[in-house]
Amino acid sequence: MLRRGKGIELKSTGEIQAMRAAGLVVARALAAVTAKAVPGASTGELDEVAEQVIRDAGAVPSFKGYHGFPASICASVNEKVVHGIPSRDEVLSDGDLLSVDCGAILDGWHGDSAVTVAVGSIGERDAALSEATKKSMWAGIEQVRAGNRLSDISHAIEQSARASAAADGIDYGIIEEYGGHGIGTEMHMAPFLPNLGKPGKGPKLKVGMAIAVEPMLTLGTTDTEELEDEWTVVTLDGSRASHWEHTVAITEDGPWVLTQAED
Repeated sequence: MLRRGKGIELKSTGEIQAMRAAGLVVARALAAVTAKAVPGASTGELDEVAEQVIRDAGAVPSFKGYHGFPASICASVNEKVVHGIPSRDEVLSDGDLLSVDCGAILDGWHGDSAVTVAVGSIGERDAALSEATKKSMWAGIEQVRAGNRLSDISHAIEQSARASAAADGIDYGIIEEYGGHGIGTEMHMAPFLPNLGKPGKGPKLKVGMAIAVEPMLTLGTTDTEELEDEWTVVTLDGSRASHWEHTVAITEDGPWVLTQAED
């Protein structure tokens, strides 16, 4: 039975398993999009690929119609951080860095995940940016454990990003305005998860909670602006961005990454 822990939805084992089914649909959709994200493909075509995979699984795209969003994925190319609207007119070029965010609803349960895809051959700094973002996501996921505090996840993400910056010799920007969130019977639920902060703060994590962990890093500024379409978020200095995300459940055995592919 669903219940609340200080405003955060708690799920039973069976409900977490239902979320896993939704998460696998998202994983398959992202895998299909990644395979098609080549020079010459449009982000509109990628959106159609994702929607087909989701609907073939008997699921519904989480994003399409959400507060008026017109597509099944967010496709954010280069300086676009998040919420990019796919279009048949937006054609990918060799060297582009594409972040794809995707969600699906299956039997009332949500899955939400994002990947950054190299289109053709990308530069070393872009590759390092994506890897640093991915590493910070996994560092955060490691802290999605019962007994920890919410900001332990935030702190782990920040520390990983700063360690990568030192190792790579690149001053990565950590986006503060956007972050992770609770997820379950809705896509965006309490709590909001910042991507940086001091440890030991916020609500205590409990078995049955599910959280989307989603860091966003840039090759420059941490400042962003929303375009006139009222969705697309871009870096103010035009620097490239990367976005990685997984939906993670807290179990007795630790974090369970619900949107990870079966292999």
